Amino acid sequence: MVRSLGDDVAPAAGAAGAEGSSAALTAAVLGFFVVTLDAVVVNVALPSIRGELGGGITGLQWVVDGYTLMFAALLLSAGSLTDRFGARRAFGAGVVGFVVASLACGLAPSLTALVAARFVQGAAAAVMMPSSMALIGQAHPDPVERARAVAIWALGGSVASSAGPVLGGLLTLVSWRLIFVVNLPVGVTALLLLARTARSPHRPAPFDRAGQITAVLAMGGLTYGAIEAGAAGFGAPRVLAAFAVAVLALAAFLAVQARGTHPMVPLDLFRTRTVSVAVAVGFAFVAGYYGLPFLMSLYLQEVRGLSSFGTGVAFLPMMLIGLVLTPFSARLAERFGARALVTTGLLAMTAGMVALAIVPADSQVELLAALMVLVGLAGPLVMPPVTAVLLNTVPDSRAGTASGVFNTSRQIGGALAVAVFGALLTTPAGFLHGLRTSLLIAAAVALAAAAASLLLPRAPRPA
Repeated sequence: MVRSLGDDVAPAAGAAGAEGSSAALTAAVLGFFVVTLDAVVVNVALPSIRGELGGGITGLQWVVDGYTLMFAALLLSAGSLTDRFGARRAFGAGVVGFVVASLACGLAPSLTALVAARFVQGAAAAVMMPSSMALIGQAHPDPVERARAVAIWALGGSVASSAGPVLGGLLTLVSWRLIFVVNLPVGVTALLLLARTARSPHRPAPFDRAGQITAVLAMGGLTYGAIEAGAAGFGAPRVLAAFAVAVLALAAFLAVQARGTHPMVPLDLFRTRTVSVAVAVGFAFVAGYYGLPFLMSLYLQEVRGLSSFGTGVAFLPMMLIGLVLTPFSARLAERFGARALVTTGLLAMTAGMVALAIVPADSQVELLAALMVLVGLAGPLVMPPVTAVLLNTVPDSRAGTASGVFNTSRQIGGALAVAVFGALLTTPAGFLHGLRTSLLIAAAVALAAAAASLLLPRAPRPA
């Protein structure tokens, strides 16, 4: 019988060799690059998208959250499917879907079509994220090597975060559609590399349909309610109905996961304190790290009058600090411990958000860019070490599931940040009041996560 790419029926003997491990890591880095790029590159293009396709703040929120919502909603199943069908097969399918959806985004004739394509793009990204992490875990079984590989993987996200605003601003000067077209060559390259990797192990098991349906309803209801509250008010019948659906669906989801034979989120994962803390940290980090560009992109362009490229340049110092420090995050964690790095990063994020909230509205853009560097510090200090701690806590057979849960918490944080912050920007109190309130909320969430991070394991004493 002829096998397709990723017919993963058993672990390859001795795991992948050096060449296969390198190909797996590079493919995973490229996957994380485009997934992260499309979460950040769109922010600076939002005014241009509205100028060509129409729509208000609510429409722009859906352009961002259409991606993050599907990302979050399907990550749970994607993590489980990664374990059940093999990381290589899942990653390949995700990349193909992502490339096709990116092309559809670039050709979208209307805002509705763009949002629909962003939903598909987010679904494909959901498949790519946990499978890319599982590829790394399987190719690097040694904990120290794995932590360093995770740091390299995170570098793909840092490069995307750093290049995203400037690249998006520059391409938007020509056409905002180009920000999606750039994904095509990256995706094709990742597929070529994936063909050189070893087969991944898998654990056949039934698909948790009830869990997936209730998860989508819970996250969709919560996000829809938060976004529509900005336009209709929190007391609007459709907003209250959406929140009610979210609460009921969440209760049903928890019941299904507790009683199901093959739950996509085994609740016993959370009996390990480290897993629970990592999930909370992931949520808080992305709420601030992705919520800030949404807020500041609109502020710098629509209030301060900067161009899309000028806005991208203002974000450059914040993003570059992550690019510079990420390669050293694994060694810093080995020296000082993951807990110290995570706590420090979240405190830096808190300080940056508070400072941006209290500075005068007419402050120099250079000052705002400098303060955003404090938020940028959280990238290399928080995500690589907490990701490595999570992967080292769970067995390899559950790496995909744990990664899916972890990254779901991250995407929910980003989706809710855009939904809630966008709603606050449109209140009668005005844009600036909403901006400051949003920044202070993000700061409070980051501070709470910093306190929770103190529960992570202590660093072993250096030999």
